Amino acid sequence: MGEVYVEVEVEVDSEVSSQDYQTESNPIEAWLPITKSRKGNAYTSSFHLICSGIGLQALSLPIAFAALGEKLGKLLAIFPVMYLSGGTCVLLIINGGKTMELFYQTMCENGPPLCNPKAFTGAECFLVFTCLAIAVALFCPNLNSVAGVSFLGAITAVGYCTLIWVMSVSKGRPDGASYASSTLTSSATGKFRGFLTALGIIAIAFRGHNVVLEIQGTLPSNPKHPSNEPMWKGVKVSYLIISLCLFPLAIGGYWAYGNRLPTDGGFLSAFSVLNKRNNSKFVKGFIYLLIVVSCLCSFQIYAMPSFDNLEFIYVRKKNKQCPRWLRLGLRFFFGGLTFFIAVALPFLGSLAALLGGITLPLTLAYPCFMWLAIMKPRPNSAMWWSNLCLGCLGILLSVLLVVAAVWNLVVNGLDANFFNPH
Repeated sequence: MGEVYVEVEVEVDSEVSSQDYQTESNPIEAWLPITKSRKGNAYTSSFHLICSGIGLQALSLPIAFAALGEKLGKLLAIFPVMYLSGGTCVLLIINGGKTMELFYQTMCENGPPLCNPKAFTGAECFLVFTCLAIAVALFCPNLNSVAGVSFLGAITAVGYCTLIWVMSVSKGRPDGASYASSTLTSSATGKFRGFLTALGIIAIAFRGHNVVLEIQGTLPSNPKHPSNEPMWKGVKVSYLIISLCLFPLAIGGYWAYGNRLPTDGGFLSAFSVLNKRNNSKFVKGFIYLLIVVSCLCSFQIYAMPSFDNLEFIYVRKKNKQCPRWLRLGLRFFFGGLTFFIAVALPFLGSLAALLGGITLPLTLAYPCFMWLAIMKPRPNSAMWWSNLCLGCLGILLSVLLVVAAVWNLVVNGLDANFFNPH
């Protein structure tokens, strides 16, 4: 519903490439990171979608399963995009940095004299992760050039999601694993709050759709061969793979740990703590390493909309391509800003449901209303009602998720450890 295509009766010479067609119709697009290269295809779009679609939030899906039971214009568009892009990158720094710290502590668990597991602080791990992420970004001038990185990210994401549930199921259930409702959610209001929280976890776990339009911008398109054709192929393949990863992860995690899954850290914490003696440090270290690499690769995709908007400011004023030195400077600026926010607000991960609920209309409501405004279907037709209802449903879901997130904060509190990542 969110993809908008218009039939245009224009004769286009078959020898004119899609890249030339796009450049002629809007020259500025050839200067911006997302649309600079339109040499993508169904394979590259699949890599981008899988890499961006599977993240550390997926490891909270078993908690959702437990809660549900066994059975005004441009500003309105740019602000959520920048907020979502920058906010996701901050969370990737927090998650990637913390996992990097876990990796180091796990490999050095025997302590001195080999190495000291307390040698690095949380802020130092955040800094190392940010430096690595920006170093990779410097070699990726546009979104299409990230295809190789996305391929690596897709492999690592599928790898750690599969390994962690297979290892947990193969080791059996730990003592005390239960599938009964906890005392905190036994009341009607507690069950309702748990239900809303579970919806939020699921919505955040399937996060890759937030950059689907940017990914489609890397594909060649002209009136004869619109970009929706290869994009649709990529979406079908990628979301089939994502589903094959996330559904076993949610079901296997719930089977293995039940209500012993911690709300803070989810599957990863349960795997690290409850199965600590059943897994070697090399297995755990390998899983942590896969997560760090996956976060680094996802950072490149989610940072690209911010890079694009920052460069657009220069392109719009100067009407020329952004010079290389300025492009590098903008990337360093973005990296420094996201690092500062991650260190200043290391508890943002606890606010993921609230932040995700606020930006959910960008994905679930905006495209439907935009389709109605642009395509102008016949009022009261099936497509008109479908888009209107889906858009309103997206707004309603966003409101419910925000309410649930605030409700959880009121009940459970928040460890607001400003400038003290741990």
